[in-house]
Amino acid sequence: MNAKEYQAILRAAAEVLGGAMHIVNSEGITILYNEEMAQLEKQQIRNVIGKPFREVFSNIPEEESTLMRALKERKATKNQQQTYLNVYGKEINTVNSTVPIIVDGKIIAAMEVARDITDIKNMSDTILDLQSNLTASKTPEDAEESEEKKSRKRGIREYRFSDIIGENRKFEETIARAKKAAHNDTSVILYGETGVGKELFAQSIHYDGLRKKSPFLAQNCAAIPETLLEGMLFGTAKGGFTGAVDRAGLFEQANGGTLLLDEVSAMPIGLQGKLLRVLQEEYIRRVGGSKDIPIDVRIIATINEPAKDLIARGALRQDLYYRLGTLSITIPPLRERKDDILLLCNAFLKKYNERFGKEIWMLSDGAETKLMKYNYPGNVRELENIIMAAVSMADDGQHVLTDKDVEIGGGYSEAADASGSHAAESFVETGGSLAEYLSGIEETVIRQYLTANDNNVSKTAKDLGMLRQNLQHKIKKYGI
Repeated sequence: MNAKEYQAILRAAAEVLGGAMHIVNSEGITILYNEEMAQLEKQQIRNVIGKPFREVFSNIPEEESTLMRALKERKATKNQQQTYLNVYGKEINTVNSTVPIIVDGKIIAAMEVARDITDIKNMSDTILDLQSNLTASKTPEDAEESEEKKSRKRGIREYRFSDIIGENRKFEETIARAKKAAHNDTSVILYGETGVGKELFAQSIHYDGLRKKSPFLAQNCAAIPETLLEGMLFGTAKGGFTGAVDRAGLFEQANGGTLLLDEVSAMPIGLQGKLLRVLQEEYIRRVGGSKDIPIDVRIIATINEPAKDLIARGALRQDLYYRLGTLSITIPPLRERKDDILLLCNAFLKKYNERFGKEIWMLSDGAETKLMKYNYPGNVRELENIIMAAVSMADDGQHVLTDKDVEIGGGYSEAADASGSHAAESFVETGGSLAEYLSGIEETVIRQYLTANDNNVSKTAKDLGMLRQNLQHKIKKYGI
């Protein structure tokens, strides 16, 4: 088989596998550069193929190039974050895997596969910068202001136990346990289904607790790729990877306060091990750095499945659970405290009357009966959405919501709840980003198509118009 035939096979493999691909021979001359890589780097394929890598990509320092490292040092890199400028000066952020190709002890080529994470990286940097600016903007005078006044200044809502609504005996016991947690300083795990209000409890523990005058930061562990999540949590050091800058992570920004790790079981197992070490040793080291930085941060973590199930299937390290779960609080679903439904309805009526300028005084008997019979797979969040929709659509001058005004479900189903739970909670309950919400929609669609196709991945990929390998990646990403 000649070189031309080998290249044809490689090009076909690149199309099947998906992703951007770049291969150089032992002399550093590009022998394969596919369309995806060209689009990523805004290059013309003809300007790269057959040209020396160092000639085309002279703006990348040779010592920072993973392709050159693979050729010269025979060193492979896996999921390496890189930040560099394309030919137009635009910053590109990728996660690259690079391997040397060795035959009979002789290196004949190096291959790199890249995934564009520019948008996600920009989003994570923005989050860190905003958090940093918010923390830095606090003055000693801020500590003397009321929490309500500070909230108005920053344009965000800080929840306290007084915001939690419920008189159900089991729910009141949960609140009492959380209040005890607020008056000590140990780690907490909050378990509850989507929509039960885990963020509300987490904030209440902080803002009614010992650290209330210090930062409260939150990060959804399911929303950020592993390579970026580590940098977001621990920060980055200049030179740690191509294009890395000195940047404080969430642990440093939350120092003295509380860090909420939402959906901690979505954190990759390797990163869970690093988190465990930080909790035990109480210092962090920035990605690519060598300096140990002491930290004093209280961790509140959330999970939406029983811990024993997560541990059994390898999604949550048992030692991390024991370390985090010094205090474990289970928040009951709404179906187990139905005596709180009408109480919640009245609170939501007041809230949305003010928002929409309506004057809804009460629910009709029929509406109450309808609401009491429903099981609420989306819990309190779903009930709130039902009331919000009913009030927003009510006629001007209408004072009573009837059973016809109350649309149970409203496009919401148990299947949709199960499949979209990660996005629903991160976007609605914790104020997540649009990217998180769209990821949740993607997860929902994939789950629905897989169910319809009896979990046939090939057929589902065809129906969705995507490569089978890309679908498998997303199945793994969402834990389907």
